[in-house]
Amino acid sequence: MMRPAAPPRLSLMRLVEMNLGFLGLQFSFGLQQANMGPIYGYLGASEAHLPLLWLAGPVTGLLVQPLIGAMSDRTMTRIGRRTPYFLVGAVLCSLCLLAMPYSPSLWVAASLLWILDAANNVTMEPYRAYVGDRLPPDQRAAGFLTQSAFTGLAQTLSYLAPSLLVWIGFSKDAVDANGIPDITRIAFLIGAVLSLSTILWSVLRVPELPLPEAERERLSATPLTLRGALSDLFAAMRETPAPMRQLALAMLCQWYAMFAYWQFITFALSRSLHGTVDTNSTAFRDTALTVGQLGAAYNAVAFVAGLCLVPVARRWGAKHAHAFCLLASGAAMLAIPMLRSETALFVAMLGIGVGWASMMGNPYVMLIDMIPPERNGVYMGIFNMFIVLPMMIESLTVPLFYNHMLAGDARNVILLAGVLMLAGSIATLRVRVGERPA
Repeated sequence: MMRPAAPPRLSLMRLVEMNLGFLGLQFSFGLQQANMGPIYGYLGASEAHLPLLWLAGPVTGLLVQPLIGAMSDRTMTRIGRRTPYFLVGAVLCSLCLLAMPYSPSLWVAASLLWILDAANNVTMEPYRAYVGDRLPPDQRAAGFLTQSAFTGLAQTLSYLAPSLLVWIGFSKDAVDANGIPDITRIAFLIGAVLSLSTILWSVLRVPELPLPEAERERLSATPLTLRGALSDLFAAMRETPAPMRQLALAMLCQWYAMFAYWQFITFALSRSLHGTVDTNSTAFRDTALTVGQLGAAYNAVAFVAGLCLVPVARRWGAKHAHAFCLLASGAAMLAIPMLRSETALFVAMLGIGVGWASMMGNPYVMLIDMIPPERNGVYMGIFNMFIVLPMMIESLTVPLFYNHMLAGDARNVILLAGVLMLAGSIATLRVRVGERPA
């Protein structure tokens, strides 16, 4: 059978524009990571129950992304196979971001997070497949690591947004009747605008390529149906390449660790910097701003690292680059609970940022050459299960041992995350793929 012609190469500017939508998408994720823990705290949630309130992301990712991936592989419209999912997800995401900081109660905030995460997942998976569709093999590493760089930039801005609003004159202590600060509401408004506008820019400036005639005939013979999409999904799961299965352990360790870090870092630093766990105190609000600044710092590092990892992955291979980056992240997490100054914490963000950049890029570089192009969507969705299942496991297990094994202290959660990052680095080296760069 004749291999399909490779897509045309894109210029650097077009490569950037096709991934600009990731800026808005990841700004939304950054707002969640930086603000949902404090928002839950303002609305009266206990620390031990925080992981359960974060279940929305992994559960919706588990249910939505694989199915959306299989459906997008079978979709054929005038505007492309992936674009309809970009647009629907972006609109829903913007609406939820507008509503989230006005939540009057804990159950409303948790419900909106479920819808918001479902919307983000509708956009996320087809966007990953879009890179595989749109770029020739020798540009795919640059494509995925450009997404990683945009992840760093977007989350830098989202974490820093409340602090920037304070710096230009907004009061950090101005709150509504539920204790949610005004600066949080404004940051979510900015996210709503970015989520839709950047996706529109990408799909208009770098539209999908027309499907080859043979592919159009294949899709016409197997039209989009729920049963067909599910059939494709289960078939792909049965035929998952062995190296992809080997990545599962590394993904379990790193994503369990990162999810725990996001949930508990504000509560950990509130103890280590200010000696308090009172969510109604000025010290806790100060800690939330500090965490935003630290998050901006590690995402700024990730922005730069995402670009620097392109030649590193070419020279040493994505596997070895990823293992080193997880090692740096684990060392930083182990140090954080012992640090008592903000300056030292900013230094630790170098390790967190390098690890985060690699998590958002290198596993996809390792993955894309293992899978058949006509199944890019469904396999990207299945691979997302390697992310969301660890998050679900973390959300369900941490409440079981938080008070007993971890002494009810969020700092011990961060230490656990550091150990798991180191384990993820070792597990990555055991994957039999990426020994040499393509």
